[in-house]
Amino acid sequence: MLLPKKVLHRKWHKGRRRAKGIATRANCLAFGEFGLKTQTHGWVTSRQIEAGRRVLTRYVRRGGKIWIRIFPDKPVTRKGNEQPMGGGKGAPDHYVAVVKPGSVLFEMAGITKESAVEAMKLASYKFGLKTKFIVR
Repeated sequence: MLLPKKVLHRKWHKGRRRAKGIATRANCLAFGEFGLKTQTHGWVTSRQIEAGRRVLTRYVRRGGKIWIRIFPDKPVTRKGNEQPMGGGKGAPDHYVAVVKPGSVLFEMAGITKESAVEAMKLASYKFGLKTKFIVR
C-alpha cells in the first residue's frame, strides 16, 4: 500500500469532502497511451489504489507498463470503538488521495486498446467514483 514516509503534520483538517472545481494538475495523459479519469469528486484510499493496481497488473501480465498518477498523502483519523465524547481527535487510521473531476488515476502503455479498455473497466469497479477511459 502507498503511504507517505514522513508527514509535516500528523493530523489534518477534514476539509470539504466535495472539493470545488475541476482538476488542473494531473488532468491529461503524461506517460502512457491510455488512462482512467475521474468524473466526480471524492477520496480514494490507499487500499483502493492498491486494489486497482493489482487488477491492472494481473490483467496485462508482463505486456504493458502502468503508472499511478495519484498519491494518498491526507491522513484520516479514527477514534476507538465505544469511546465517550470528548478526549480530542483520534489517531491517524489510513491515508487518502483527494481527487477532483478530471484527475487521471492510472495510465497504461504497451498493450492493445481492447485489453486496456477491459483492464481499466475492471479497475474502475474498485473506486467509489464515476470514471471514464481516455486515449491519447
